[in-house]
Order: sequence, then C-alpha cells, then structure tokens
Amino acid sequence: MASQKGKSLGSFVVEDELGQGGMGVVLLARQPSLDRLAVLKKVRTGISEMPELAERFAREARAAAAVHHHNVVAVYDYFSWRGGQYIAQEFVDGPDLEHALGRTGPLPWRIAGLIALEVTRGLEEIHSRGTVHRDLKPANILLGRRGEVKIADFGLALESDASSLTQPGCMIGSPAYMPPEQMLGERIDGRGDLFSLGVVLYEMLTGQTPYPESKDEDSKPRLSRIQKEDYVRVRKQNKAVPWQLARLIRGLLRAKPSRRIATASNVRRRLEKQLGSVSPSDVSAELAAWFWDRQIFETREDETVVRVASSAAPRFALRPWLVPTMGATLLAGVIALLFFLPLRESSLARRLAPDLDHSLLPKALLQQQELARLHFDAEANVQVKIDDQQELRVDKAQGTLLSPGPHRFEFTHPAGGEQTLKVKLAAGEVRTLSPSFE
Repeated sequence: MASQKGKSLGSFVVEDELGQGGMGVVLLARQPSLDRLAVLKKVRTGISEMPELAERFAREARAAAAVHHHNVVAVYDYFSWRGGQYIAQEFVDGPDLEHALGRTGPLPWRIAGLIALEVTRGLEEIHSRGTVHRDLKPANILLGRRGEVKIADFGLALESDASSLTQPGCMIGSPAYMPPEQMLGERIDGRGDLFSLGVVLYEMLTGQTPYPESKDEDSKPRLSRIQKEDYVRVRKQNKAVPWQLARLIRGLLRAKPSRRIATASNVRRRLEKQLGSVSPSDVSAELAAWFWDRQIFETREDETVVRVASSAAPRFALRPWLVPTMGATLLAGVIALLFFLPLRESSLARRLAPDLDHSLLPKALLQQQELARLHFDAEANVQVKIDDQQELRVDKAQGTLLSPGPHRFEFTHPAGGEQTLKVKLAAGEVRTLSPSFE
C-alpha cells in the first residue's frame, strides 16, 4: 500500500500508518481545525460493500460515540470520503495492556487492581447506555503516557435495541476471554463483559489466562472447563493476592451468569473498598509513575518530563521533606536506601519515604533514572514556562526534575520583565538558573 502521509481525508490530514488488518487500515491523522491527533479506522474496499460487515463498522461508531467517559476511547466522527468509510477516534499515546504485560510480566496486585478499577468504571458507563462490549481483552485496553486507562474497539459491541449480527451457535470474539454463553452463540448482557474482566484481572496477576488453550489431547475442551469452573485459583498462582481480590475474581469467573457478580457498579465498589479512596486522577498518577519506572513508555527527544514538588502530590510522589520533625539518622538511612535501590524498585522507595524532597536525591540515582535537577534563583513571584508546555511559579519549581537534553525556559516578572534561557541538561546534572530582568 502506498504511503498516505500528507493526504487529506475529510477534515483530517494523515501523518502515519499505524497498522493493517483483515478488516481495514488504521491511520494516525491530525485535525488542523482543532489541532489534535486522531486515529482513523478505514474499512477495506470490498468489505464495506458487504452489508453485515458494513453494519458492524457503523455500529462500532454508534456504540462508542454514545459513551462519554474518561475510561472509554472517544469517537470524534463517522464519515464517508471518496467511497471509503472512516471512524475518527481519540488517539491514546501509549501501548495496549497486552504489550505492557509482555514487557512487565505479572503485575503487583495493587497495580492490577487499579487498572481493573478504571476498566470497571468504563464498563459501568458503557452498560448504563445499554451496550455490551463483547470483546474485552488486554489488546483492547489502552494505557496512556499520563496513566490513562481506556477501553477501545467496539467492533463487536451489541446495542440493547439491536439484534445480534451473529447466528445462534456462531462464535465470534476472543475465546480466551469469552464467557461461556457467548461461546454458545447466545445473546449476552453486561455480565458477559464482567466475565472477560475477571479473565483480564486473573491474567494481570498471574501472567496467563485461567483457561489457556491446551495442546494435550487428553485435556478437556475449553468450554467444558469453563462450564465446570475448572481452573487454578489465583492465590495458588500468586500468594501475594489478597483473599478479597481473589474472591472477587472467583465471582467474576462464575460459569452461570445468574451466579456471576451482576453489575459493574458492584465490582467497582468492591475494588474501591480494597484499594482505598482513589479518584481517577490519583489512579492515573500512580499508574503513570509505575509504568514510567519500568520504561514501558519511551521519552522522546522533544518531550519534557516534569515532576514538581507539591504538597498536594499523591503518596507515592516526591514532596518536601519535613526536616524539623525527622531525625538525622532516619534521613540518612532513607537517602542510603534510595541510593542503593535499583530503578525497578523506585516506586517502593517513594512509598517508604513519600515526603522526601527530590532535591535530596543523590546524583547517582538521578543518572539511573536518566533525569536532571534544576533550581531557580529568582523571586518567588516570578513565573517560568518550560518548553512552551508547563508554567510554574518559582517558589513551587525548586528541585524540578527534567529529562536530559535541550530545554527552553521563559521567565516572566510581574513588573513586566521577561527573559528566555536555553540550556542543555545531562543525566544526573544539578544546575541553578538565575534569570535577570531589566
């Protein structure tokens, strides 16, 4: 297929091709009128002329567009352009959960629980609209660079007022994550999505699905094992999983829908009880920190990673140390702990010392995290803008952590003075900038 970069498709301009599949092509595009990126899904020519598949494509657009929630990928438009059918949807800058699990292996129970909580919040809204996703799996759960968790791909979604496009006995979907009623080609409701959620949560905690495909000729078929709930319990696979979370998974994986946990709201409340009172912003911040620490996301050359000392930061973030209330021995011990902990344990270090000011971090740890530390020698009411992205007041910007490389700083004095400085930072470098105003 010839490159489509720079090609106009309706109100969008193609920037890159993200992939191709049997159904169509996925493109990365920009919408100049709103200056935002979008993903364009185009159904292949020929397929769009097949009524059933064309209707499935249109139904995907309708089902997703009806849901407005921060845990569900937003649909911007559904349009025709020169004979092609397109869905324009939100661009999530990050990998899917399947890719992330391939990099990290099984997740700590709290991280898995937080992801499940965000997915559940999205399902709660989807089900409230009378829609069933029917294809919930790690590949359809997207992770953004700011810790976002979003449900994607409504290609198999079933609206409450629509008849199924599959015939009884016809199985369509992903068998490893599919509830037994869907395998039998029966009409399903939201409890089918909850079964799939249980499979995803089980996989996040153990590294495998509860009903993997077996090559052993003597093994029972997957459907038979699911109907008999014949799987290894999650705590036998991972003893660190709290029993309350294991009990939740068992309730989600019940073979009979009537015995399964009935609603996403019920699941959400149980997860919130297990995880504590965590707002969506708290969840995003904790997930972002954990995945960045494990290098699931890659820093780009033109990207600034800013971590600012703040009294409102979540418990895992770096905040000003309350030195007057702490003993010098404890302070020295924490610094030594941070110095010797490897990068993959930095989240643990933050939990042990949640109030540690990152201006105290040793240079070796900064180098290990590929960060630099910058101080500003200026009046507290001076504002600084970093790389045309983030504005900070100087009194809140002390000890700001930045990615190494070139950066641009714009200082603004309340009396009207301005100054721009350009510096290039190295990993582990500690530098102070002193702006001067006329």
